Amino acid sequence: MSAKTILTAENLSVGYSRNIVVDGIRFHVSSGQILTLIGPNGAGKSTILRTICKQLPAIGGTIAVCGNELANLREKDLARYLSVVLTDRLSAERMTCGDVAATGRYPFTGSLGFLTDHDRAVVRSAMEMVGTADLFDRDFREISDGQRQCVMLARAIAQEPELLLLDEPTSFLDISHKLYILSLLRRLVHDRGIGVIQSLHELDLAQKFSDTVLCIRSGKADRIGTPEEIFTGSYISDLYGIRTGQYDPLFGTVEPAGTAGDPQVFVIGGGGAGISVYRRLQRAGIPFAAGVLHENDLEYPTARALASKIVTESAFEPITEKAEQEAAAIMSQCFRVICCTSHFASGNRRNANLRDLAEQTGKLITAEDYWSELSAAESQRPESVR
Repeated sequence: MSAKTILTAENLSVGYSRNIVVDGIRFHVSSGQILTLIGPNGAGKSTILRTICKQLPAIGGTIAVCGNELANLREKDLARYLSVVLTDRLSAERMTCGDVAATGRYPFTGSLGFLTDHDRAVVRSAMEMVGTADLFDRDFREISDGQRQCVMLARAIAQEPELLLLDEPTSFLDISHKLYILSLLRRLVHDRGIGVIQSLHELDLAQKFSDTVLCIRSGKADRIGTPEEIFTGSYISDLYGIRTGQYDPLFGTVEPAGTAGDPQVFVIGGGGAGISVYRRLQRAGIPFAAGVLHENDLEYPTARALASKIVTESAFEPITEKAEQEAAAIMSQCFRVICCTSHFASGNRRNANLRDLAEQTGKLITAEDYWSELSAAESQRPESVR
């Protein structure tokens, strides 16, 4: 089955009154597609979503939903195509979670709003789908923010739309529910052929759960493309103006800034074994060096971000004598050496030489003993300088 275009935006300008927040917006969403909006706080992502669902009038350009001009669609007609989960608080006096979810059926009920058996079955199914069936008879005001988010999603699903519009759907959710909800959206897109437009702050999730990413910056639709096109190079760092720490486009994660200064500790790692040591040294404000690490090693991005000095080797190449000597020179200036691995294959055999050198010079220490040493030194400092 070929995908059909559900929503098209052309030369769209959005904002409040006549004050434009974002302009130059062009995109389309097809059935079976997830489009995610990303960008800094205040860039206008929510304003775009509110314009698409007619909470705000477009300042310029056009929006078409299933071939119909948005401006010409009545609210109830639009609700047959599009359902919305925004970040607004819903006032639900004396309403159960089931009552709230059932309001998603209003486009299909008569003027009196009576639910048929079919409507009730759709609502029950939607609540089961998002894992809130056990909340059906609970007072909506008495559940957590995360549970409310899920109930509102059930309400949107019960509307049986062709397009789901979600503003930060993972807000208030723990990591388990974030993954569950985004996986559910992926399943809905695949199984029911609906389209999804969402905004996300979690860049790692946007990278993993989007088909297309629209980037908003400085009042413009800055870039649109697949995750592979967007999450590359320094673009995300530029988009968000990251100046403290680093963003890793490969894994979609951020690292804080490392501690500057002459390294006090040299860490021999590899294969991920040194990552927890790097992080703890950074939290303690202790500058450290790392090496020798291959540039394709699992822990290389973390070491590059957090270490004050790092000695590297080209990917897939054995560590050279030159790299070993460079590491040994840095190590000679450090007070302690922590070796995080006991396995040395042919490619990193020279790291074993560094470990042996550290042992011969009395600098080698386990991570656990180093933390104990730090704690003991801290306890002996005068209270006035702690």
